[in-house]
Amino acid sequence: MHVGLATGFGHQRGDTYDDARLVREEVNNLVLAEELGFDSVWITEHHFSDYSVSNDPLQLLTWIAARTSRIKLGTQCIIVPWHNPARLAEYIINLDILSGGRAILGFGGGLSPQEFAGLGVDQNKARALYNDILDVLIPALESGVIEGEGAYGNIPRTELRPRPIKSFAGRKFCGSLSGSSMVAAARHGFGNMVLMLPQRGQETPPDQYKAVWDEVHGDGSSPPAPMLSGNFYIHEDGDFAERQGQMYLANTMRAAVKNYSLSKPGTFANVKGYEQYEHMMLHSPAEIDAYCENFSKGAITGTPQQILDRLWELKGIYNPQGFFPHVYFGGMPQDDCLRSMRLFAAKVLPELQSWEAAASIDDRFLEAAE
Repeated sequence: MHVGLATGFGHQRGDTYDDARLVREEVNNLVLAEELGFDSVWITEHHFSDYSVSNDPLQLLTWIAARTSRIKLGTQCIIVPWHNPARLAEYIINLDILSGGRAILGFGGGLSPQEFAGLGVDQNKARALYNDILDVLIPALESGVIEGEGAYGNIPRTELRPRPIKSFAGRKFCGSLSGSSMVAAARHGFGNMVLMLPQRGQETPPDQYKAVWDEVHGDGSSPPAPMLSGNFYIHEDGDFAERQGQMYLANTMRAAVKNYSLSKPGTFANVKGYEQYEHMMLHSPAEIDAYCENFSKGAITGTPQQILDRLWELKGIYNPQGFFPHVYFGGMPQDDCLRSMRLFAAKVLPELQSWEAAASIDDRFLEAAE
């Protein structure tokens, strides 16, 4: 079983906590992950708020690549509509070259109106941009040649230099499996990234994606087994872990509500492709508190053995090829981050890595290198 470590660079530590300090600490934590035995590290992309101060996962991962030797380097996720496809291809290729082929690609579609606005991207075009960019980006990463015409504009047939060093087959995932994005994911051979785990008993295996995959491919093949993330709080005291984990995840969700404008009715009413989010609006502080408190119950918390028991349940439901948990989030102090990482690595990681997986992303890396 492949086991990574994810972080959202969530800055819920207050205005007096310096952004630069948090970024340095987060990067150092991910470098430490190699020493602790994790198989990969994963970084998200967000802009302009304390919800996340990770605005360029590929740049951050390239820095981490220079300070590590074996750990794989994942994006969770690159937000596709915010990027020129040719430049994005170049950034990905550079990371893969400089890391010796350790990149794992995760893509998403984006939601926050303030992020689209701040980047000068019309959110009404987001769905078209997502599909059109992937339709030229993914073939370019395999062939070394990019060309196409779509919502991003027109790109004449152009050779990428430096060229890709090996195939990205088996190391491509998608965190946006809804609507047309599911068709794009299937068309390009993406696996599913389950980023937010529901409460126990509310899990839904990704059968819908399998149906779309069958419709797209029609050859009896199956999509790559999923990767599971989620928010974990581990402590030798299980009751304490539950309280702390839910507190920190509620902090994360309060920042998310603000970042995604989910307390501003009317925000999505006329945004093409996002109208359904208007039905998620929270109209008062009491509604926000109730929503965040309920969401926080999805945190996976407990002693090392309780964490393993829950992961075994999730393995049976999703049949994943790996896990990449967030073990620090929501304004957790740095000393607690380090304690959490070390305890997970010492008491959970060895057992988890020994489990049989549905497939192996690590084997796909070896195949691509042949």
